[in-house]
Amino acid sequence: MSQDLRLHYAPDNASLVIRLALLEMGVPFDAVLVDRKARAQDSTAYRALNPNGLIPVLETPQGPLFETAAILLWLVETFDQLKPADAERGAFLKWLFFASNTLHADLRILFYAEKYIDASQAETLRAGIRPRLRQHLGLLDAIAQQSPSWFSADKPSVMTFYVACMMRWMALYPARSDRSWYNISDTPHLQRILQALETRPAVRAAVEAEGLGATPFTSPIYANPPEGSAQ
Repeated sequence: MSQDLRLHYAPDNASLVIRLALLEMGVPFDAVLVDRKARAQDSTAYRALNPNGLIPVLETPQGPLFETAAILLWLVETFDQLKPADAERGAFLKWLFFASNTLHADLRILFYAEKYIDASQAETLRAGIRPRLRQHLGLLDAIAQQSPSWFSADKPSVMTFYVACMMRWMALYPARSDRSWYNISDTPHLQRILQALETRPAVRAAVEAEGLGATPFTSPIYANPPEGSAQ
């Protein structure tokens, strides 16, 4: 089955979470660039895979999958990796969906405020969402302090990679907006997780593929090659 996986990606998009999970699992896949500069995500061919025109899509023998958390859940169930023991499944699932439905959803408002409100009010909306994001991070830092098997520095899960990528994006985006509200040292237990992840071979491979720099989570730089380049 693993030989039939195709990840439609763009550098430093949500597809990065899926790439990291696949690399950590050691599951072979083909990476297919979605050229955002050319608006390839709006093409008829791509919309046939994901009618929402969003990245990522993972093509599988069961058909194309979209929505980051759905893909992650499919991966852990299919390959039986990067997940906790059954006794911890409930806690893992509720925080995975918190990451997807709450944290990631609020990040989209921060990044694309103009899609939610008149452009003249975009910065006001961003200012309003930042305290929520800080609150979300505080909750996750408290969970990280408890060091459950599915969210610790010792052994990553798909949840670990998901949160790490979102914290990376908080430090970088939007490029022309205030980002002083975010300081990784405010969440020391999350910071420890991110530092540990940066030493893993899967992360180093993703760094090489998408040009993410030596410290992609704790002191990130913009992807090089940028969008529109394939790796």
